[in-house]
Amino acid sequence: MADYSIVTDIGLSLVKVLREELVPELIAHADGVGLAHPGDKGDMNLSLYLYEIKENTDFRSSDLIDQGDKMRYPSIALDLSYLITAHSASDVLTRAIDEQRIMGKMMQVLHDHNILRGEDLVGSLAGTNGAYRIVKEEIPLETAISLFPNLPYKLSLSYKLGPVYLDSTRTKSVSRVRERHLKVEQS
Repeated sequence: MADYSIVTDIGLSLVKVLREELVPELIAHADGVGLAHPGDKGDMNLSLYLYEIKENTDFRSSDLIDQGDKMRYPSIALDLSYLITAHSASDVLTRAIDEQRIMGKMMQVLHDHNILRGEDLVGSLAGTNGAYRIVKEEIPLETAISLFPNLPYKLSLSYKLGPVYLDSTRTKSVSRVRERHLKVEQS
């Protein structure tokens, strides 16, 4: 049973996949790819910012899960939306070129590797048989710009991952049928 850290672990799993493909070819060190707001990127060359969490109603369940002497309420299915932004510390003549190369490689990686599973998964997800779809998401430019308050807009792309199941901790006690008596009447 996964815990509430599943939201973080999905982001870290995505970071792991991108690090494996972009470091050291386009990004010098593993810490150059991470979870951060584009404005708080520090020394990162590729920031992944979780900007929206939505319930995925296509996977909503109302079935209780049997756990022996109790029933657990169903998990909530979520879709996680990430804004991915490239950052280069190069001089002004090559900065845009570096950032476009990073974005091109990132798109190629996520297109070719469109499901997180198995060895990709970290934290509470490691060793599970979960599979999480990665889909490029079109968002209005106004929405993307609004995520950069007080900063100039940088080319960013949005990707949605899911469904991610956040388990409920709510349970309901039940008593099991231990014996059954049938009375058959003959006429």
